[in-house]
Amino acid sequence: MPQFAANLSLMYTEHDFLDRFAAAAADGFRAVEFLFPYDHAPQTIAQRLRDNGLRQALFNLPPGDWAAGERGLAALPGREAEFAASVQQALPYALATGCRRLHVMAGIAPAGADRAAMHRTYVANLRHAVEQLAPHGITVLIEPINTRDMPGYFLHFQQQAHDIVAEVGHPNLKVQMDLYHCQIMEGDLWTRLQRHIGGVGHLQIGGVPHRHEPDSGEVNYPWLFAQIDALGYQGDIGCEYRPRQGTSAGLGWFAPYRDVQSCDHA
Repeated sequence: MPQFAANLSLMYTEHDFLDRFAAAAADGFRAVEFLFPYDHAPQTIAQRLRDNGLRQALFNLPPGDWAAGERGLAALPGREAEFAASVQQALPYALATGCRRLHVMAGIAPAGADRAAMHRTYVANLRHAVEQLAPHGITVLIEPINTRDMPGYFLHFQQQAHDIVAEVGHPNLKVQMDLYHCQIMEGDLWTRLQRHIGGVGHLQIGGVPHRHEPDSGEVNYPWLFAQIDALGYQGDIGCEYRPRQGTSAGLGWFAPYRDVQSCDHA
């Protein structure tokens, strides 16, 4: 059965961030993910996980100046030193929480940017990240993001991401496949899952088109969950969606899976 991770950056926002761990555990989640932990000390996050019997599935490297619109550094020429520092900033959090998957955001392409130079920078920075993180058993992830939610982002398509993984050529680099973004950009989710699942290190979901609960809209998620199981996927499925109203009230979709969640899942 699918193993789900509550995304604490989008879900449970009716609670303060550090209180979201307990709220997710009370609803039956045994794993969580979020965008960024850096407003809190690593041991503070780790303690919340321990207190609530939760496993950390994923978080992101620092993205640059988020408030100013930056969405990652990895593909930005001239920012290599900042990117290297971001890897070292994330590592203590991964070690403290036992998190074994870190998402590296590529960044927004400036107007008129040399995309070939961005590609070279991206590949070099990803190689640096995996060289630093793989000895700790950490897998680096890259995620195609749709152009509607994040205009100008460097990485949009599944095949594009898998081609970059092949070019980097390291087993600890995989693709974070968000089915919400993929449906908006490409559709044909089942075929893409069949084609790419071997290179997918993490899945995420959200209803399409409004990024609400995965219980309505144009994607038949219960059917896809069964197919993902049949493919032998062993990772987590991150619930990166914005609840329509209260988070707990919208978890009817989760009820069939709640009792089979495991804090020991891969």
